[in-house]
Amino acid sequence: MPPSPRPTGLHHGDLRNALLAAALELVAERGTQGFTLAETSRRAGVSVAAPYKHFADKDALLAELARTGYERQHDLFQAAMAAESDPVEQLAAFAGAYVAFAAENKALFEITFGAGLEKQRYPALAEAGDRVLALLRGPAARLGPETDDLIHTIGAAAHGFAAFLAEGIFGEPTSALAATQRRARDAARKLALAR
Repeated sequence: MPPSPRPTGLHHGDLRNALLAAALELVAERGTQGFTLAETSRRAGVSVAAPYKHFADKDALLAELARTGYERQHDLFQAAMAAESDPVEQLAAFAGAYVAFAAENKALFEITFGAGLEKQRYPALAEAGDRVLALLRGPAARLGPETDDLIHTIGAAAHGFAAFLAEGIFGEPTSALAATQRRARDAARKLALAR
């Protein structure tokens, strides 16, 4: 009897991306705590041993998704900040873009900030996160010393607005997105101008 074909018809070269897509789908449905490599394999239509061809373990797969999340953030934040020349407005643009990223990429946002990954174990992840921070250091440095303190304060405020939006504190998340972005930008301005 001939072996049965894989249910998805995947070719071996597609395995890595198929696993990443399946994992992201699972996290979107169940959160990072409900994600397993076995279920990811099933969804990708491959054996439970298949993920180990590309990822050492569950955290390694999540770290790759988190790296992707940082890369998307970098591109989004860079575009938003490039539209402004004033450093205060650049940091405000970052805060608004942060809220938008969290709302529009819920699973990636949860993986990036809620999976409990140790960045020192994943150099590519740490590097991607550092690239995001580097975007903010320029405008923050133009406003005075202690740039990391300002970046962390504005980042924490933006993260809080994003979390409150996701929790429905500001109303239905989709309809409250634009107003929440405005609030995050306003908070970032106040924090930057208070320096």
